[in-house]
Amino acid sequence: MSWKDHLPAVRGKLLRDEPLGPFTWFRVGGPAEVIFLPEDEDDLAAFLKALPADTPLTVLGVGSNTLVRDGGVEGVVIRLGKAFARVEPRGDNRIFAGAAVLDATLAREAGKAGIAGLEFYRGVPGSVGGALVMNAGCYGSETKDVLVEAYALTRTGERLTLSNADLGYSYRKSARAAAEPLIFVGALFEGRPDEPAAIQQRMDEITERREKTQPIREKTGGSTFKNPPGHSSWKLVDEAGWRGKPFSVSGQGGGAMFSPLHSNFLINTGEATAADLEGLGEAVRADVKARFGVDLEWEIKRIGKPG
Repeated sequence: MSWKDHLPAVRGKLLRDEPLGPFTWFRVGGPAEVIFLPEDEDDLAAFLKALPADTPLTVLGVGSNTLVRDGGVEGVVIRLGKAFARVEPRGDNRIFAGAAVLDATLAREAGKAGIAGLEFYRGVPGSVGGALVMNAGCYGSETKDVLVEAYALTRTGERLTLSNADLGYSYRKSARAAAEPLIFVGALFEGRPDEPAAIQQRMDEITERREKTQPIREKTGGSTFKNPPGHSSWKLVDEAGWRGKPFSVSGQGGGAMFSPLHSNFLINTGEATAADLEGLGEAVRADVKARFGVDLEWEIKRIGKPG
């Protein structure tokens, strides 16, 4: 008898041996042993309380900066749906957003409510849950600049309210989230008052800038590497000669590539495997280290087993 035959009863959906590629922006990767799509927060909390502590657990957001390896993911993968996609202005230039809300949607709804300061989320390719985990940001602003508090569940289903300070934010990292498995379910943000039209104009400028400089219509995971202190990752990748250079682990085909438009964006041109994409990233890391003595750290989260 498998552990999969003894999962807690739920009101949401439990899917077995479900391919994860369609859940990610790279569109590659093997299956999850089990995916849990909770009906609501109570359903999720009850499931976590009843789930044996030794069952592997992974949270998958919108899949924008996640690479699922070809062998798939052991245990249970949790994916939050529409019950966690509510956006609600709360007055005093504050706005609540569920963890499944797209960052761009949060920016748009804040703008409509006359709340400025969240425009940068228009340029972040992900969801609120992921932004909370990694202090997502762009164009000079980060999650820590606008977050009031976040709401999460622990691995055992305990509900937590965490202040900005509790999360211990630094560049693309939360010390609290790194130290303890947390499943974010929502957050409260605060901006400043401004006219919706002025906010929309700034978001339009961000959109235009992204379309000109980033391969946003490709199968990509956003920024591949964090910027090392004193360096820009895209410049290091470019100067090492990897911009637009096809690559595959087998040496045939070449479906993985660093974008000709932005050399810190790893893309699947159509035929890449997860092994091709990760292999290219590791080849670039080794080359940059050898040439320039700089360590590139993955910003994309890589999960699962090799194929």
